Amino acid sequence: MINMTETIDTEKSKRGRAIDSMPRTRSRNWLPIWLGGAAIGASLYLLNSQVANAPPVPKGKPPAPVTSARAERQAVPVQISSVGNVEATSTVAVRSQVDGQLLQIHFQPGQVVRQGQVLFSIDPQVAQAALAQAQAAVNKDLAAVEQAKAILLKDQAQLKAARTQLQRYQGLFAEQAISLESFDQYRTNVDALEATVRADAANIRSIEASANADRAAVTRAQVQLAYSTIRAPIDGRTGDLNFYAGNLIKANDTTPLITINRISPVYVTFNIPEDQLLAVRRAMGQGALKVAASAPGDAALSLGTLNFVNNTVDATTGTIKLKATFINRDSYLVPGQFVNTTLTLKTLSDAVVVPSQAVQTGQQGRYVFVIQANQQVEERPVTSTLTYKNMAVIDQGIRPGELVVTDGQLQLVPGTKVQLKNQPQETAQP
Repeated sequence: MINMTETIDTEKSKRGRAIDSMPRTRSRNWLPIWLGGAAIGASLYLLNSQVANAPPVPKGKPPAPVTSARAERQAVPVQISSVGNVEATSTVAVRSQVDGQLLQIHFQPGQVVRQGQVLFSIDPQVAQAALAQAQAAVNKDLAAVEQAKAILLKDQAQLKAARTQLQRYQGLFAEQAISLESFDQYRTNVDALEATVRADAANIRSIEASANADRAAVTRAQVQLAYSTIRAPIDGRTGDLNFYAGNLIKANDTTPLITINRISPVYVTFNIPEDQLLAVRRAMGQGALKVAASAPGDAALSLGTLNFVNNTVDATTGTIKLKATFINRDSYLVPGQFVNTTLTLKTLSDAVVVPSQAVQTGQQGRYVFVIQANQQVEERPVTSTLTYKNMAVIDQGIRPGELVVTDGQLQLVPGTKVQLKNQPQETAQP
């Protein structure tokens, strides 16, 4: 009996040999394809979900927020600003003209003094002694003159008597009543008296000359005595003291007792670029030009008048020196002080102005953004050569009443719609 199990194994073995004898083909790996499809499906699902949940996209770009101001017509001064230096109109270094001890000081350092006011007192005893000596010499000369005049009068009287006697004896000599020897004696006597009178007159002139010299000595002593009191030579403000009461001082010492600056009026000197000199000269031809000066950081102003233009341009800086005079009654300006100066040439009575921040600078020059009636902006080229108190004077390109952008220009291009964040600003009055 044939075993069923063996029969089945025999059949399987045959089929296996048949399969092995057939040509083999490579089987495909479907796993990557399944994974890629799954990833694509997940991505599409997420994208559809985000699109479904996202807010609706606006149809156009929203208006750009900006601030604005209107162009206005205003009176604007044409000015040149610079930095100046205050100078005293007169400076005097007060020195003693005599030697001596400083006895008293009659003022306080820094005080405003007037011309002729007593400042210092120097010990006058030496000058007083010299004056007394000179006056004594003059008195002595005057006494000598009087004595010489008395001698002259006596000698003149003797001469007169001798001449009378000579005339009498001249007649007797003509009648040969006296001898020639006697007559010659009387004539010689007259000649001697005439010589004496001439000598007396010369002596008087000599004594008078000495008296004049002694009078000059008196005057000199009086001047020296006056120098012992030192008075202010000018009106002005005193500086710091270099000597004090009790110090010995020398005449014409190199170190002054004190320095006085005249501060009313004062000068303010400043420089301007040479290319503005022609405009200054033209304006000066129309009348006096005003100059305003103020201390840095101070709103107060002092007004003066331009009165000097230098005759030489500084080649190293390209500037020229100008000088203005300020009355300075309130002593606001101090010599040596640096101040901000503003020279006004003229006033533009009907200028078009906009805030200076509205004017932008590009590759093609200056421009502003003008807001049209449809709230779109137009880039408008402008010409502006003057700025005054944060306002730009528009020479060409803007009409009064037009609305210009003053803030937010970086987000604008021609045609951009804008939204005003403010009411249109009116430009500030000068």
